[in-house]
Amino acid sequence: MNEPVLRLDNVHKNYGSISVLSGIELDIYEGESVCILGSSGAGKSTLLHILGTLDQPTLGRVYYKGEELNRKPDEELAQFRNRELGFVFQFHHLLSEFTTLENVMLPVRLGGHSEREAKARALELLKLLGLESRQHHFPSELSGGEQQRVAVARALVQRPKILLADEPTGNLDTQNSLQIQELFFSFKARFGLTLVVVTHDTNFATRFPRRLTLKDGHWN
Repeated sequence: MNEPVLRLDNVHKNYGSISVLSGIELDIYEGESVCILGSSGAGKSTLLHILGTLDQPTLGRVYYKGEELNRKPDEELAQFRNRELGFVFQFHHLLSEFTTLENVMLPVRLGGHSEREAKARALELLKLLGLESRQHHFPSELSGGEQQRVAVARALVQRPKILLADEPTGNLDTQNSLQIQELFFSFKARFGLTLVVVTHDTNFATRFPRRLTLKDGHWN
């Protein structure tokens, strides 16, 4: 079998005396679609943040294609996230003072590309998401579903290898939730993504060929 694209080796996470993750082992292979389930407080978001190097384990190691990540300096990890990973969260975290287009362009500009390249990439995704006509609108002028689609565009604009999503439909109504779900699998097929999603939505979860459940910081 090929080497996993992401690997957690004996990962523990403590906040003071509180243990959130205890000895987690996880291998994720290129092109997989993985869903992580669990009740509130089970450690799902913490696990996803550690996978995406947004947080560091208290003990254990995180690997990307066999290379240990958790000993790298913050600046190098920021470059890694910008280049290799896309993130979608329950709340869109769009910058209110930026337009739709500017929000989606931002990761490309931070990655060192020209404004022209950033605009071209952003517009390509906004067209695919049916948001081209909203490119000059600010987040406050968009619906909740539109805001989350902008967040999806921002996550994919750097053409990441891996998309990590934390409750991406948790703040949406049923219609918008289904639309976001369809987008995830559509873009996975289009771009060859590895997809890792944390969700409470059992209907969403059934669409994943691999489902894992966390309970009290352990695999259940």
